[in-house]
Amino acid sequence: MENSEEILGYEKVEKHDPKVIEELAIHYKRILSLIGENPDREGLLDTPVRVAKAIQFLTQGYDHDPVEILRSAKFKEDYREMVIVKDIEIYSLCEHHMIPFIGKAHVAYIPNGYITGLSKIARVVEAYARRLQVQERLTTQIKNAINETLHPLGVAVVIEARHLCMAMRGVQKQNSVTTTSDFIGAFENEKTRAEFIHLIGSKLH
Repeated sequence: MENSEEILGYEKVEKHDPKVIEELAIHYKRILSLIGENPDREGLLDTPVRVAKAIQFLTQGYDHDPVEILRSAKFKEDYREMVIVKDIEIYSLCEHHMIPFIGKAHVAYIPNGYITGLSKIARVVEAYARRLQVQERLTTQIKNAINETLHPLGVAVVIEARHLCMAMRGVQKQNSVTTTSDFIGAFENEKTRAEFIHLIGSKLH
């Protein structure tokens, strides 16, 4: 079952497996009871199904293959300068508490005979983010997918995110930001890495 919604030229497509939704809803209804709620009251009647659809959407990355995403738009091109896609929005779920962490990814690579469509970089980030995650692993997975598929001269990934598990519970620090990075190839060179860090911090638009 698909539900498409067009907003400002962006088409959001949600795919749901009815059998999975039905089973998830049963469990969510039970959860409502366990926390002391009445799942049969008016305001909560449809909540188990809504939450089931939401969690399937938030974890849809398991159905996407980042390598195939890159291969679907892999082109030969004699370009050997830095390609950066920055400020890619990230919405992911911490695997420890299943509470969101939200932020931005900055991704760069230096081609070595092949480039990929710019939107594919964002789709790779999305495919990994829409899974139960830790920020450290997410950073490395993005780097590895690009490196292993395009075989570039180098790949750099920096992610900045706010973790609601830190803001809503635990230490309850609302303004903390976690930054992770991973570099390979040419970006292990201090000068190249510094150029990348400078460019992702510049307001060029």
